[in-house]
Amino acid sequence: MKLTKFAQSCFLIEEGGTKILIDPGALLLDEKTIHAWMNPNFVLVTHKHFDHFCEEAVQKILSPKTKIFSTREVATFYPNTKFEIVKEGDVSVLGKIRVEVVKAVHGYTPLLKGGKEVNEGIGFILDNGKKRIYHTADTICFPNEYKCNVVMLPFNNHGVCMSPFESALFAKETEAELVLPMHNDNPKLPGDAEKMRQELEKNKLKYKFLKSGESIEL
Repeated sequence: MKLTKFAQSCFLIEEGGTKILIDPGALLLDEKTIHAWMNPNFVLVTHKHFDHFCEEAVQKILSPKTKIFSTREVATFYPNTKFEIVKEGDVSVLGKIRVEVVKAVHGYTPLLKGGKEVNEGIGFILDNGKKRIYHTADTICFPNEYKCNVVMLPFNNHGVCMSPFESALFAKETEAELVLPMHNDNPKLPGDAEKMRQELEKNKLKYKFLKSGESIEL
C-alpha cells in the first residue's frame, strides 16, 4: 500500500491498481497536485470545509467511474457534485480495500457561526488485510476502541481539533505503529510541530512529518 500526503489532510492511497483520494482540499493547490490526483477510483470526504473538499478541483480530476463518498451534510453543501451518502458504521469494499466509516467530532468555535458548523464529521479506517490505516479527520478527543497500524491525525487545536497533547494520547490509544501528523497548512490556524514532536516522543510513538507530495510504502 502506498500513501502520498498532500496539503492539510489530503492523502492518496494506492493499492492493487485502486486509487483512493481522501479530503482533496483547496490549500496549496497547484497543477502538479491536480495531476497527481487525476482519475481516482474513489474520493472520500470527511466534512464540508474548503480545506477538505475543493469542488472545482475535484471536478477536473474525476473519471466517469469515480465515486465520491461523504455525509448527507456535505452532499447538501455541494449540490453540484454527486455523492454516495455514508454514515458512521457503514462499511464498503473499494477495490481491494475495506473502508469503515468511523466517528469524528469536529470542534466548534464562534468563528464557525453562520453555516460553517460541522454536524456530520466522519473519519475512515482503510484495511487491505495486512495494514489498517486510520484517517481521523478533524476531531477532538472522544472515547473509542479504534485500532490501526498507521494513524493520520490533526494537532493544530484552535478549538476545532486536538492539540499536540491530546493528539499524542489519542494516537497511543490506537496502538499505531506509525503516526502521520496532518492538518497544519492553514496559516490562519497553525499548529506547533515542535510541541507535537515532543508529545509523540514522550509517548514513545514512531512518527513522520510528510511534506506535500511525499510518499511512503507500507
